[in-house]
Amino acid sequence: MHKPAPYTGTLISLVVLGSWLTAIIFLMRWQVNWANPLLYLFVLVQMHLYTGLFITAHDAMHGTISSNKTINNALGYTATFFYAAFWYPQLYTKHHRHHSHVHTDEDPDYHLGSFLAWYYTFIRNYLSIWQIVVMALVFNVLKIWIPQVNLLLFWVLPSLLSTLQLFYFGTYLPHKGEHDNKHQSRSLAKNHFLAFISCYFFGYHYEHHNSPGTPWWLLWKMK
Repeated sequence: MHKPAPYTGTLISLVVLGSWLTAIIFLMRWQVNWANPLLYLFVLVQMHLYTGLFITAHDAMHGTISSNKTINNALGYTATFFYAAFWYPQLYTKHHRHHSHVHTDEDPDYHLGSFLAWYYTFIRNYLSIWQIVVMALVFNVLKIWIPQVNLLLFWVLPSLLSTLQLFYFGTYLPHKGEHDNKHQSRSLAKNHFLAFISCYFFGYHYEHHNSPGTPWWLLWKMK
């Protein structure tokens, strides 16, 4: 496990949160033009930033953002709420159950089935009715001041796309099929640029399970 310098994890988490917040504020007022290629680039950038929110929350679940538990958990709560009004304690419990019972019937992230069936089960396991209600309320309040098309393109769509990004690179690819190692997982081939772009190095999944106390931004050193 690589021990980061004090406050580095907190600073990086704040950069991710700040980048998402800056982008979302800018894009809520950006003039949508379907012929402008920047629109599609912005959707992809937002998708990546949404994934960064979840990865930040994931680091908080492993206590790697800050040795100060209050700061660590506060950033975890903030990241999960910004992502999609997730309840951090519920995610914390399920994620640690995944680590304790990986690739078994008790693993909330595992499903023996097709990609779509697994993805559906994955989303169903984490989505709650209260979360949907909160997001619907926030959406309807925000559209009083913000054009609905901006909300759909840069708030709703990127978050949905990021669930596919997280699922594909962080759950499906690493855990599908059979494995011959203690963590029941596999990793992407060593390519740090692609590993970061695809899912903040989370595709180095065996390395994460082997060293869960290593934050995402140091995971490449474990490869």
